[in-house]
Amino acid sequence: MKKLRIGVIDLVAPRPGGSLWSRLMNASFASVMPQAISVWCEEQGHAVTYVCYTGSEDLATCLPADIDLAFIGAFTEASHLAYALSAYLRSRGAVTALGGPHARCFPQDAQRYFDYVFGFTDKALVKGVLEDCSQHRPLGIRVSAAGQPPILPGVQERWKFIDNTLRKAPIIKIVPVIGSLGCPYHCSFCIDSTVPYQQLSFDLLKSDLAFLRGKFRRPLVGWHDPNFGVQFNETMDAIEEAVPPGSVDFVAESSLSLLTEPHLKRLKRNSFKMLLPGIESWFALGEKSRTMRITGMQKVREVSEHVNTLIRYVPLVQTNFVLGLDSDEGEEPFELTKRFVDMAPGAFPGYSLLTAFGQAAPLNLEYQRDGRVIPFPFHFLNNNGAMNLKPKNYTWTAFYDKVISLTEYTCSPRAIARRAVATRGITPRWLNTLRAVSSEGYGRIRYYREIRKRLDTDMHLRDFFEQRTTVVPRFYIDRIQRELGPMWQWLPAGGTEHDSYAYLKEEMEKQRQEPGVIRPLHVAVV
Repeated sequence: MKKLRIGVIDLVAPRPGGSLWSRLMNASFASVMPQAISVWCEEQGHAVTYVCYTGSEDLATCLPADIDLAFIGAFTEASHLAYALSAYLRSRGAVTALGGPHARCFPQDAQRYFDYVFGFTDKALVKGVLEDCSQHRPLGIRVSAAGQPPILPGVQERWKFIDNTLRKAPIIKIVPVIGSLGCPYHCSFCIDSTVPYQQLSFDLLKSDLAFLRGKFRRPLVGWHDPNFGVQFNETMDAIEEAVPPGSVDFVAESSLSLLTEPHLKRLKRNSFKMLLPGIESWFALGEKSRTMRITGMQKVREVSEHVNTLIRYVPLVQTNFVLGLDSDEGEEPFELTKRFVDMAPGAFPGYSLLTAFGQAAPLNLEYQRDGRVIPFPFHFLNNNGAMNLKPKNYTWTAFYDKVISLTEYTCSPRAIARRAVATRGITPRWLNTLRAVSSEGYGRIRYYREIRKRLDTDMHLRDFFEQRTTVVPRFYIDRIQRELGPMWQWLPAGGTEHDSYAYLKEEMEKQRQEPGVIRPLHVAVV
């Protein structure tokens, strides 16, 4: 096989620049898979340049001018930047490939701008693309493994790519580690809801943790597991066998159902510094919080008590909610969340607007069948910039009024002060306060207020929200142009638009071609 010049770009940031929070933290949000692909390419004898794009790098110069193949990893909010980067690299003769959440969620659209669009990705699939490495235009091809890979390169194999990225982190340096893939729960909105749970090698985990102790005085590890601790005792046994308790700090996203007090005691002993449990809703999705049979204020009381227990053992706790679910109606869901803010003051609530990410989850096909999906530009599909589903039980103005009120309540001086008092440690207090007063808090409030005002004054924008037009309002186009900066000139014509019903149309075409075949709602990309 010809030795190729490979570029691997992990688009952690969706735009140049960014807030104070993003400048401090983006380098710690690097993904595991782009680093794994870099390792696999080098194992095949190719020359690899890996870049974790944090918003400060110059995309026009951070890769060699003569690369043969570029792998780009992107979430949907970074897809316009990915499209522009692909066009730029293609103009220099490169073949381009897209992987990551956007490629899995919106493969039909990504095919317009890339030669390869990846679904599930393993070493054999990457090897096949390296051997082909040819242009596929005007429409790229979709490639996928049968499922998630059985093994991924560990920290030691990925170290030079990790080290290259963490040198950009000014203060907090989080090492990405993954111990499992998929999730045993089946939340209808989640990209992992149809991915079988799979535990990765404990032996590799132990060797990686021991390795990190030789690189840092006190390593900080961020678990990239969709749901940490499903095999709780086995995972903690591996950690304790590898490193002395308290010698490595950890951050993990887990479920309240797993975070019992005996487990919390063990997590504290092993220096877990931040947990991100999902609460999601007071009226639905109770599987992960052990609240399947209770709703409303009773659920608020039980979850608040549970979260306060978490805070006694772990300094930083972020509780995740989804706003706008079909189970929500009236004032109550928002008012109950305010009561939670009062009753569990040490937790930092993370709010996401309900978003249908293409074919990420089975429920999205139903939303498309119901005609509720709005073609907001991908740039705003970050769970906060836009809710691309028409609410079932709210008008748009009423919904934004309630979202603004809740966010203001959560980031009020009183709530910030109570959160600081209820939080142990200077660094956790500083991080919680910074999040509230930066783009995640005050910045989001300003943005929501702007949208709310325009719903009254900008008739084109209001018509777009109400599905009376599919023409993207100028407000959004101008913002994309401003935020992409120099890369805007490379965004292909039509790049801000997409067919928000492509998944449904594809499934209907499959049924037409094979009328006797009953297909599941979610079909693997092939």
